Amino acid sequence: MTQQTRRRDAAGTRRALLDAARLRFATNGYAATTVRDIADSAGVNVSLISRYFTSKEGLFEACLTGAVDEFDRTVTPDLTIDEMPRSMVRNLADESGKTRLLLLLRSSGDPGADQVRRNVLRTFAERTVAVTGQEITDELLLRAELVLATALGLVLMRSVIGVEPLATVDQEALVAPLGDAIRGLLAPSPRAS
Repeated sequence: MTQQTRRRDAAGTRRALLDAARLRFATNGYAATTVRDIADSAGVNVSLISRYFTSKEGLFEACLTGAVDEFDRTVTPDLTIDEMPRSMVRNLADESGKTRLLLLLRSSGDPGADQVRRNVLRTFAERTVAVTGQEITDELLLRAELVLATALGLVLMRSVIGVEPLATVDQEALVAPLGDAIRGLLAPSPRAS
C-alpha cells in the first residue's frame, strides 16, 4: 500500500499567505483581521503563519515590506522627478497598487504594527528624496512625505470615496497636475540670504 504524500510548495504557500493577508489587512484593518481569517483565505493551515512569518505582526511587516518593494519599482534610483508622476499614476491605477496603499492606511491599534508602518513610510520618503539627488534633510523628508500623502489621498478620493471628476478621469489626465505637485514639493528651494 502506497501512501500518497502531498507535495509541499513553500514559496507558493508563503505567496498565498501574503496575498490573503494584504487583502484582509487592507480591507478590514490589522486589528479586525485574525490569523485564522488569513489562513482560511489562503486555504492553508493557520500554523503555517508561524512557520513562515513568526506571528501576525511578522506577516503584517512582510506585507508592508512587500509594499515598499513595489514602491521601489515606482521610485527607482534612475527615475527623475519629471518621470515620477507617470510612474506613480501607473502604479496607483493597478489594483494591487491600490491595495498596497490602502494597507498603509488601515488603522491597526497595535503599537508594533504601527511602528512597522511608520518605518515603511519613512523608507519610502527617504527613497523619494534620493530621486532628487539632494541630501536627505528633515525638510526634504517632510516634502517627500507630502508627496506620499498626495498619492494616498489620490487613491482614497479616486477609489474609495469616488469623488468626481477625480474618480473617473483618465489616468493620463492625472500625470501633469501630479507632476506639478511633485516638482513643487521636491524641487530645490532657493534659500534667502
